[in-house]
Amino acid sequence: MFDINKIKEPESLNEALIELNNNPDFKIICGGTDVLIKLHHGKISNINLLSIKKINQLRGINILDDKTISIGAATTFSDIFRNKIINDYIPILSEAAVSMGGPQIRNVATLGGNICNGAVSADSAPALLVLNAKIKIKSLTSERVIKISDFYEGPGKVNIKNNELLTEILIEKNDYLNKIGKYIKFSNRKALDISLLGVAVLYERNERVFKDLRIALGVAAPTPIRCKNAESYAIGQIVCDETVNKIAQLAMTDANPRNSWRGSKDYRLHLINILVKRILNSTVIRSEIK
Repeated sequence: MFDINKIKEPESLNEALIELNNNPDFKIICGGTDVLIKLHHGKISNINLLSIKKINQLRGINILDDKTISIGAATTFSDIFRNKIINDYIPILSEAAVSMGGPQIRNVATLGGNICNGAVSADSAPALLVLNAKIKIKSLTSERVIKISDFYEGPGKVNIKNNELLTEILIEKNDYLNKIGKYIKFSNRKALDISLLGVAVLYERNERVFKDLRIALGVAAPTPIRCKNAESYAIGQIVCDETVNKIAQLAMTDANPRNSWRGSKDYRLHLINILVKRILNSTVIRSEIK
């Protein structure tokens, strides 16, 4: 039996924000794939839950008038990887979504929940980082939009207050147009496992030269990170084996992975080198064919 003190299920965003404003001790739940597991294992108890599952306003994927892609925070991973907008314009996020758990989990787990959990192993985080995603956060009296890179504050810690709710993920046109990318999740098992390392790479070429390059890593530091040294080096460099090798080496210097039972620091650094090169080599070939 779950140790739940009380649960509220508002059917509108405004109703949810009123509840949060009046009851700052509420724990927000939607799919429940993280919270219910913690309850089951006794890691949290006597909890008050605010379920946002019935708020249709928080679901859906749309292209706004300025071509910004909007993803509701309560949109499930299954909806994301099956969505035409995602697959046409930001397939890297579709790759991240389909790598998350199994079908049963993807059918209920939400993008907003994955972000707000603050886990360094969150599969959506590297893809959203290279897409320069912004997140909209609302309270009853205010609204703010921040970069996802400013949202992660430490292991399991995110920049959101008790009276706030993440409502929307925004990806602007300039951050996906003409970009080529890929996400690779590396884990000890082929399926249904937490990421040992997540690597997302997104770039734009001008003929044979890197016009833009973004690399993000999960489980390579206390929070998901961008590889700034590797990115800065790549701009203006000719796309060739020598450049790709240098980018992969610099990506390792940007990372600070830890030793754990899942994998050692040295192993994760080795994987960063291998996977960055693998993504760049495979996507360069794919773009040449196009």
